[in-house]
Formats: sequence, C-alpha cells, structure tokens
Amino acid sequence: MFPELNNLLNTTPDRVEQGKLTLLCDAKTDGSFLVHHFLSFYLKANCKVCFVALIQSFSHYNIVGQKLGVSLTTARERGQLMFLEGLKSSVDVFFRAEEKPHPLQFLREANAGNLQPLYEFVREALQPMDKGEAAWRCPVLLVDDVSVLLSLGVGAVAVLDFIHYCRAAVCCELQGNMVVLAHDSGDAEDEENDILLNGLSHQSHLILRAEGLATGFCRDVHGQLRVLWRRPPQPTAQRDRSLIYQYKIQDKSVSFFARGLSPAVL
Repeated sequence: MFPELNNLLNTTPDRVEQGKLTLLCDAKTDGSFLVHHFLSFYLKANCKVCFVALIQSFSHYNIVGQKLGVSLTTARERGQLMFLEGLKSSVDVFFRAEEKPHPLQFLREANAGNLQPLYEFVREALQPMDKGEAAWRCPVLLVDDVSVLLSLGVGAVAVLDFIHYCRAAVCCELQGNMVVLAHDSGDAEDEENDILLNGLSHQSHLILRAEGLATGFCRDVHGQLRVLWRRPPQPTAQRDRSLIYQYKIQDKSVSFFARGLSPAVL
C-alpha cells in the first residue's frame, strides 16, 4: 500500500467505499504497481479478496506484498484471500480431470468465450462466511490483467459480459468493490482492445491510467498517472473530474508530484 496514493484518492484502510469499480490502465509502461497497492490496501482493510491473477505467479505477488507490509500466504491460510493462479491453473485444465468445470475451462474449448465457470468461481469465493468463521469487511474482486483474456481467444464482448455479471454480484448484491487492470496497446487497429477499454471505462467509477513519458526514459520520473473520477458521490458535483501526476517508483513506495515538480528537477 502506497500512502501517497491513498492521499491522492482520499482513502484509508479505515474508510473503504463500497459498490465501486476501479479501472487500472497502463499504456507504454507497467501499471502493476497499482495492482500491488490495491491488493495490500484491501488486505490491510480486512476485506475478503478474490484475486484472479492471470499474468504473474503467487510467489511474485507475495514477495511484493511483503515489501508493502502484507503476507499473502497468511491471508490465504486464514481464508481472507482466494487466489486463482492463472499460470499454474492452466496446466490443470489440460492435464487433470476435474469433477466440475475449472474456472479457466474456456482454454479447452474450440470457441473460447464461455466465462461462466470463472464467474461462478468468483461468486462462490466471495459469498458471505458462515457464522463460525471469521467475519471480513466488504468483498473485493481484483483482476490482473483482464486483457490477457483477449490474448487467449476470448472476445471483448464476452469479457465485458463477465465484468458486468461480476459487478452485479460483487458491487450491487454484495456491496463490495472491483479493481480491474487492462492494458492499452496503443494499436489503432486493435478493435477488440478498444472495445474492451471503452466498455470498462463506461462501467467504472474511478480510472487510474499509468502512462509512459512522451520524452522516453527518465531516471527520476518513471511516468505519469491520470486520475479520473467518473461518478462523484455528490449529486451536485461535476460528473467527471481528473488530475494528472508524475511518479517515481521506489523499492517500497511510490512518490507522486505535479508535472515538472520532481525533486530531482527542483
């Protein structure tokens, strides 16, 4: 969890909004630091987290999480974290017989597009606990990186349907939150990616877009972050409000500053 990012978003683990969909987007840079922030943030907030990790291993997230003050191993053992490791689970889909459909069952289908088993996994993972088990705060679904589904042959419309059903279950029915990372390839001819990003943006309450610098690599400024609030809670407020910050990623933190005000420049 990065305190400076919490300050930008006006959030703390003690004050968690509910029923929100946050879209994380990266373009010409790596936006995974945002995923690590929200994962550690919600674990520290004592939320029940379902993490659909399609791009990295459990050990990778656990190592980064320890630097940010959380143990994914401990969270998983005590039932706070439900972790679907896409890299490892894909092997089970092809080489192990399952009694019920695997969450990534679409990998074995000729026409990939049926994400219902994945939705059922999410819904079951975030169901309210029995009375005898630990009580968690609001449920949270975290997906990294939803664009991988396009690379695996799933159409953008099917992915958006999956997100829509998850949002209905998690944000509306269970009054939880969703955080989804999507990659902007920047390819004007990639229609599927454009459809996915536009659809996700339309459903989102908050959009965090990490972008590489137009001038290229810089040692002291790693990129810029666009923050867009699409649906402010105040009914009289302007619908969309945006801010732009530059940032520098450090070993255990991220520094944010206004454009042109990097400490290295000043």
